[in-house]
Amino acid sequence: MNSRLSTQDYEQISAGFDENPLRSFSINKRVYTDPRFLAIEQASVFKSCWHFACHEEKLRKPHSYFVLEIHGQSILVTRDAKNELRAFYNVCKHRGHELMQGEGSLSVITCPYHAWTYHLDGKLRSARRSEHLENFNAENICLDSVQVEIFCHLVFINLDASASSLAQQSGNLAEEITNHAPDLGALTYAHSLHYRINANWKSVVDNFLECYHCPVAHKDFCSLVDMSTYQVKTNGIYSSHMANAGTSQNSAYSVDNASVTVHAVWHLWPNTALMRYPGRGNFMVWRFYPDGAHHTREVFDFFFESDEPNESEIEAIRYIDDVLQPEDIALVESVQRGMMTPAFTQGRYLVDPESSGMSEHAVHHFHSNLLKSYRSVTDIE
Repeated sequence: MNSRLSTQDYEQISAGFDENPLRSFSINKRVYTDPRFLAIEQASVFKSCWHFACHEEKLRKPHSYFVLEIHGQSILVTRDAKNELRAFYNVCKHRGHELMQGEGSLSVITCPYHAWTYHLDGKLRSARRSEHLENFNAENICLDSVQVEIFCHLVFINLDASASSLAQQSGNLAEEITNHAPDLGALTYAHSLHYRINANWKSVVDNFLECYHCPVAHKDFCSLVDMSTYQVKTNGIYSSHMANAGTSQNSAYSVDNASVTVHAVWHLWPNTALMRYPGRGNFMVWRFYPDGAHHTREVFDFFFESDEPNESEIEAIRYIDDVLQPEDIALVESVQRGMMTPAFTQGRYLVDPESSGMSEHAVHHFHSNLLKSYRSVTDIE
């Protein structure tokens, strides 16, 4: 499928959009409903952005490895004997078989198909019976590397070899996360939630980026945080969403004796959310993966002070899984159905000058970055 946009297409989807959110219309519904835009986004958005892989705890020790999939690409991350973190396409150079699965510890990378082996720096170590070949130089064979970076104790991958580092791209994000989650490096993986949603991934992100809907759709959440303190700021490739915990009893989950008293959330371009909720020391990483043009696969990882959630954390997970997520999923699936009708083409951003949580300026910011990416693959006439 063509991954480029014509000038006419770009002008249609951006018609009415203004850099000033107070006077801007939203982007055209075609980007949510036309299957062509998924191929366009693979080329313009996901190919060059930073993707969350795992907490650094999985790769702290030499010889550790972790395998993940990034938009259809299997990636192998290792820490070699010299303690250097490396990432490669998880593909043998012999016949293309996938090399490793899951996570664990290894001394060499061995292909399960024909037992070619590689050092943890990606260089070919041995190829069975290759001594009979002519013009075969093992020193010239190496796994294809991928950019890898530890950012705030989290491992990120970028498939674009020319992309600048996440630390460079993200401005003050590391400082913000460190200030709000100084214990992130000591936290450990405890739980995951998985969902498949009948909506375009951008509809899911749009909903995540504003709390204009919260007093209407999330009564329990609005009792958990003090909505009068909710502030949203946009910064380059991320936006921050901050609110103090509520001062009275809430109907979401217990925060008695909480050490974390701030609801701190960051949306990292394009499809990652980094979160810290009121309660014991915690951190959450939430990803929104496109699963076709009209579906989204969500993965929600929880990191706590221990790998076994305590009673309050189990209650918080249950609240997210049984209450908050069903509320949001119903909203975005309804939006997707509405966009598939002729009754809706585009709307307005409801924005206030105070940058409150009930303002949609972060949605506008996300769409602005989206249009910049689309323009990068537009055939300007």
